[in-house]
Amino acid sequence: MSGDETTDASQGLATRSTTRWRSFVQTETGSAVLLLGAVCVALLWANIDLRSYDAVWQARFTIGFDTKHLSLPLHEWINAGLMSLFFFVVGLEARHEFDMGELRDRRWVLLSAVAGLGSMVVPALIYLAFNAGRDSAHGWGAAMSTDTAFALGILAVLGSRLPASLRAFILSISVVDDLVALLVIAVFYSDDIHLPALLVAVGTLLVIMLLRLARVRKGRYCAVLSVVVWVALHEAGVDPVVTGLAVGALVVAYPAPREDLEQASRLFRLFREQPTPELQRSAVQGLTAAISPNERLEQKFLPWVSFGIVPVFALANAGIELSGAKLADAFTSPVTLGIVCGCVAGKVIGLVGSMAAARLASGGRLRPNVGWGSVTAGGAIAGAAFTVSLLIASLAFEGEELDQARIGILATLVGAFAASWAVTGVMNLLPAARRARALLGDTDPLTDLAVTVDARHDRIRGPEHAAVTLVEYGDFECPYCGQAEAVVRELLGTDADVRYVWRHLPLTDVHPNAQLAAEASEAAARQGRFWDMHDLLLDRQDALGARDLLRYARELGLDEERFRRDLEQHRGAPRVAEDVDSADLSSVSGTPTFFINGRRHHGAYDIQTLETAVDLARQRALAEHAGAGRPGPAAD
Repeated sequence: MSGDETTDASQGLATRSTTRWRSFVQTETGSAVLLLGAVCVALLWANIDLRSYDAVWQARFTIGFDTKHLSLPLHEWINAGLMSLFFFVVGLEARHEFDMGELRDRRWVLLSAVAGLGSMVVPALIYLAFNAGRDSAHGWGAAMSTDTAFALGILAVLGSRLPASLRAFILSISVVDDLVALLVIAVFYSDDIHLPALLVAVGTLLVIMLLRLARVRKGRYCAVLSVVVWVALHEAGVDPVVTGLAVGALVVAYPAPREDLEQASRLFRLFREQPTPELQRSAVQGLTAAISPNERLEQKFLPWVSFGIVPVFALANAGIELSGAKLADAFTSPVTLGIVCGCVAGKVIGLVGSMAAARLASGGRLRPNVGWGSVTAGGAIAGAAFTVSLLIASLAFEGEELDQARIGILATLVGAFAASWAVTGVMNLLPAARRARALLGDTDPLTDLAVTVDARHDRIRGPEHAAVTLVEYGDFECPYCGQAEAVVRELLGTDADVRYVWRHLPLTDVHPNAQLAAEASEAAARQGRFWDMHDLLLDRQDALGARDLLRYARELGLDEERFRRDLEQHRGAPRVAEDVDSADLSSVSGTPTFFINGRRHHGAYDIQTLETAVDLARQRALAEHAGAGRPGPAAD
């Protein structure tokens, strides 16, 4: 093996290793595994040497000087300080769903609020029923909250049994849960409120809101003001973790606008022609500006929160003694029983009951975006209480009651997983059509594709009445479209129930031959050979000049003179422009972009990912047919 081959092989191995690591790091499963590991370490540490465990987390750290300082135990720095970043990321993801995800349907926002409240009120009432007439009744807040990280981790483990849309369902419920929990902390579990400091916090938060509305892109200003809000809330006697959620929810999300992408391309070309530090800074700023601040910040903070802050929180809060006597006392204690029964049973009752009541009261206008089987599974998953519940428990309890509350909170993790596994197991026993309906429901899904597919106009490959329609906006010179083409061909070759639609989106700012290549495919279409030219152009992306296109027409046996005239007169340009306009209406700015049954496909487009997305769309179509009482597409 030559030196170059050795280098290429080692680079390939490194790339594959990096890809595997990133794949692990970017999944909720990896986060949940690390979080569970931190819980186990905390339990081992506390049961080996409880004194050293308490000593570490009660050590005080001071920031500031002279009389202007803040001195808190390490435990509180983590719970009130680092956890603000956790809630910041929750706020970012909630805003992303609100702007670009399932929460664009504002009816779903209202339903999420109703369901979120129901899933908190019922567990709190169950806890109060166990603790009626006792001093421990004031700890009802510890039974209310769902842990987002563990809930999404359980969902990832059960992913093959449940629809992908359930993630947005759980996330939206969790956001309401976290917001209400933070209000509960502020009102019921905070010290006496110091009004001047509270007014400073509210005023500073309004300034942050105004900066966001004015589209001020300097993140450092908002970061400094967020610290001011945090300190002011702490001084006001309100738990300052609410800062993170409030600030995160103010950060807007939007698809990358084409104008910003074209500007970034121009700046990069200038840097390529003259690589100076000034042009390098301009190019970086242009690339950064093309991505919404919400996505930039989530990408920056999510790994630190998921794989740093939340595990550290677990390490600092999950350390309790688990002797036989302690466990016996706990599982006969109304505190533990109230938390376990409230979370594991109360979440299901509250979630399903509140959604059913909302649907009934609204005459069917308010319906979940998943089936009732998924709603039940989501309620079972939501029974996993950890982060916020531990936070409230640390404020509400002391001594033995605190230990009993922590044991109950840890027990909810096992209970939630067992309950959700049982619910999905029962659904898997149902016939295919009923299972699809139970999972996906009968609501009309949100549509991201602004211009629907028209068999009389669009370029379509595959059966006309297929259950799944895959639309691709593509560019014949785009290398990623070339890579995706092999995947699409494999998908069409293995799945006879998919029709494929190609729409043009030549990125002329980066691909100089893309427009002419698109017009060449339309010139071939005028002779009934669109797909032959389409396949040839994507196979030969490195040669798309005018002479190359004429050679391809000759290869395909087209009327070369007619093909040449069509190219010279740009007769295909209006057809290409129509596709580009439809892409703009659907906020498509890059290639390849896929839509599956009208829903935009986010993420990778390898064969496994696309097959999974196509199968979900087929199951949704099956559920719709089952709901209409007519035969639908075949299902395994």
